[in-house]
Amino acid sequence: MTSSVPLVDKKAFVRWFLKNYQLKRRECVWILNYLLSNDNLLENIHFVEEAHYCPRAIVMSSVESNGVPFRFYKGNIMTSDAEKSFHDLRLHPNESMYIQLNFPNIPPSTQYLAVLEENPYMPKHLHICEKDRVIAEELLNSSMLAFQEEKILKEIDDALDEGDKEKFYELSNLLQALKQTSKNM
Repeated sequence: MTSSVPLVDKKAFVRWFLKNYQLKRRECVWILNYLLSNDNLLENIHFVEEAHYCPRAIVMSSVESNGVPFRFYKGNIMTSDAEKSFHDLRLHPNESMYIQLNFPNIPPSTQYLAVLEENPYMPKHLHICEKDRVIAEELLNSSMLAFQEEKILKEIDDALDEGDKEKFYELSNLLQALKQTSKNM
């Protein structure tokens, strides 16, 4: 699998990550710094979610996350020994390695989204189908509209309490426009 993410984006992400997050294990910092120093190796690194499904993977967690501190997967072997992963990286720089970083990521940072790739080893039954995505998007939109409507209604009540006719009419028009938008969806 050739990398679809430019090397410059991977380097920028790793630097950003190391600057903004503290990892649970110091060996993880060493591994990420090693990746930054070796372009050939970094070309074969793929940042994914659910890396434990991959044949060769590393999972690292920041102190702010509740994920495991460190895991290395190769074939049917799983270990928390970071040195084994480092030696594997060093001995097999041309093989794909999948890395999952667990860190607070809501909303997702642009740096992370720039390097995140789809996990090719994810079981098919775990993929979100298009129908589920559309349903989730519709739910989100309706929730946002309901929140906005509730907020405008509260502001209308405040305008009435203050006797501010201009604000009342402005907010009433805004509410009508919002209701029209929700009907068209």
